Amino acid sequence: MSPAGSGASDPTPWSEAEFEARLRRVGEERYHHRHPFNRRMHEGTLTREEIRSWVRNRYYYQTRIPIKDGLILAKSSDPAFRRTWMRRIQDHDGAKPGEGGLELWLSLGEAVGLDREAVADASGVLPGVRAACDDYVAFVESHDLLESVASSLTELFAPNLMQGRIAAFEAHYPWVETSGLDYFRSRVRQASDDSTHGLAFVLANARTRSDQERCVAALERKCEILWRLLDAVEEAHAPPRISRHAQLRENVGETMVVLPERAVEVNESGREILALCDGKRSSAQIAAAVARRHPEASGVEADVHDFLDRMTALGVIVRGSGA
Repeated sequence: MSPAGSGASDPTPWSEAEFEARLRRVGEERYHHRHPFNRRMHEGTLTREEIRSWVRNRYYYQTRIPIKDGLILAKSSDPAFRRTWMRRIQDHDGAKPGEGGLELWLSLGEAVGLDREAVADASGVLPGVRAACDDYVAFVESHDLLESVASSLTELFAPNLMQGRIAAFEAHYPWVETSGLDYFRSRVRQASDDSTHGLAFVLANARTRSDQERCVAALERKCEILWRLLDAVEEAHAPPRISRHAQLRENVGETMVVLPERAVEVNESGREILALCDGKRSSAQIAAAVARRHPEASGVEADVHDFLDRMTALGVIVRGSGA
């Protein structure tokens, strides 16, 4: 794509068939069905706690969907488009209390053994999950209607994923009540209908090569956000330990973590968390342990996960296969 303001002429647009093929290729290569966590889910190797963690955290994403759809509605001046798109909000929020996708996801939470109110409260959502989901809303808020609709085209790939997920849960997780899978069943049809409308809109309105390329990039961005969500859940269940390249040096009142190219100062709370990073306990277990030690404080588990994420980024700790 030519840089904005370069004065270069826009390349010839792709044919409709080529444009659609490029959009679908994004899904084939980057949709989160390829994420290791999703693969393990469908292979039946996730633990009960991993399943519960995913359900609890994914609910936050579900709550962001009608918000981003409301933003998309506000961008359109076409009543026909709005009438069709409005159905998405009703699919998630329901026509009345006790209906809709959010309600079905709360039922899934109960089916895997979670407290319904705790899931709905969303206070225990992992910082990485919250950031990824909020970034999706921010993307739609800050981009035009065409790119916003294009970002929703992950729904092209959802029906196959949902069908595979239903089969996987029935085969590998018999402890999950089958009624809890109704959300996935409902999305097989809804995602198919929604993606048909969304794809038709994008194909009809991306008239230049730059428009088409913006749409492909928007879909790539959405896939990236879905991957980040799963990355955060997966890392929460990976046991962290201090990197072999890090040395802890304690002086009176302070702890320094010395790395080959930097030194990181951590406070008393950080020292407490790092002391639990033994390569045996998962990040989620460490967060729960610290929360039990400080019952008077709120938001402790989220703070622990945020600290571990920052220490991982700095190279102080390693998790999972890197451990």
